[in-house]
Amino acid sequence: MRTLYNVLFLIFFVLSSPYYFYRMWRRGNWQNGFRQRFGRYDNNLKQSITNRHILWIHAVSVGEMNVCTQIIGALEPRLPNLKIIVSTTTTTGMGELQKRLPRHIGKIYYPIDRRKYVARALGAIHPDAILLVESEIWPNFIWRARSLGIPLFLVNARLSDRSYPRYRRFRFLFRRLFDSFTAVGAQNDADAAKLGKLGCRPEAVHVVGNLKFDAANFNGRQSLDVPALLTQLGVPADALLLVAGSTHAGEEGILAEQFLRLRKRFPKLFLILVPRHFERAGDVGGELAKRGIKHAYRSVITVDTCCAAGSVECLLVDTTGELMNFYQHATVVFVGKSLTAKGGQNPIEPAALGRPVVFGPHMQNFTDVVRIFLAQDGAVQVRNADELEKTLGELLANPARCAELGRNAQKIVRENQGAVARTVDLIVQQLEGGGFYVAPKRGE
Repeated sequence: MRTLYNVLFLIFFVLSSPYYFYRMWRRGNWQNGFRQRFGRYDNNLKQSITNRHILWIHAVSVGEMNVCTQIIGALEPRLPNLKIIVSTTTTTGMGELQKRLPRHIGKIYYPIDRRKYVARALGAIHPDAILLVESEIWPNFIWRARSLGIPLFLVNARLSDRSYPRYRRFRFLFRRLFDSFTAVGAQNDADAAKLGKLGCRPEAVHVVGNLKFDAANFNGRQSLDVPALLTQLGVPADALLLVAGSTHAGEEGILAEQFLRLRKRFPKLFLILVPRHFERAGDVGGELAKRGIKHAYRSVITVDTCCAAGSVECLLVDTTGELMNFYQHATVVFVGKSLTAKGGQNPIEPAALGRPVVFGPHMQNFTDVVRIFLAQDGAVQVRNADELEKTLGELLANPARCAELGRNAQKIVRENQGAVARTVDLIVQQLEGGGFYVAPKRGE
């Protein structure tokens, strides 16, 4: 089975590598850490982990990095002699790790899942335990870790309606992989049941809740002064801000056309578009220009930028890590990858800030979260573009309804927090007795 996987992986890697490296080039800064993708790490990293107990955490998306930050903050006081290494797969992800995590946390690129590269990486890092966030299942990495007797944790585990059938179809391959986990923190009972069917041992699976409810805790931290930025662009202080976050191809064009029509009813409406992949900003800018929408790119705005009132109608955010800052000041939020693409992006983040949240019909990656928000009137789901425009118009015209949705959303987030503490308890319980010094909880 492993031979078959490695043959197929090699074929896929060779065929996809031009696109893979093209995307790296588009994102920029690809040279830094490039050798790490092949399991080669520099002496500075190796010296920093010598004679230390190592926990290797792997996170991919920005949302997973928020989760990772929360886990580290709760875990370090409990395991004070622990050295944490965090890995990611993209240059964008590495940039976020550098911004979000303190210097003493090691930051590396995850190795390409070939046996040689994985063996080299694990041999260099020598982790005492590995923690995978959500559903990063790479067979060679897990097989190698299991053969070395390294405890494996899967946290905030979820199986979308799209991924679960795939795992089921190839369960002859994945059963042994899921059986390898020492402990699994599932988001809900449904995911726990699915994980059991895929091969996780029942005693290893624990329902702890969704860590993203904890990770959405903004705590008033601001990396960007949004009102000051908008003032530079000539946007009035009483403008209505429509913030579209993590949008995908096709959604920006729809929103641009709706914005033009809505502005006839709401002259003070201002559009903020935040594409999920910042390298698409040029294409999105073309969509805006084609419709005659005057726009500015976030990346070119400096302290000296000063625009006349009305000269900019849309801010196109082509930077990373600032979405929560824009959410905080939104009049209405649209959550992307839900209208023309499938899966959806995280609605918890704007909800935690008390913003009225709207998303499309395709929220498969957040099925349980969406169910909770809709059941308790904490968000609005639309079926298509026409409904989206109608709903946006209704909310922009009704501040009281916006405030009600925001209050309900914040209440839902507060009531569903606590998963980080339960997850850390689960990890600490498994690591006790393995040479880790476990500090008592406060009050014990």
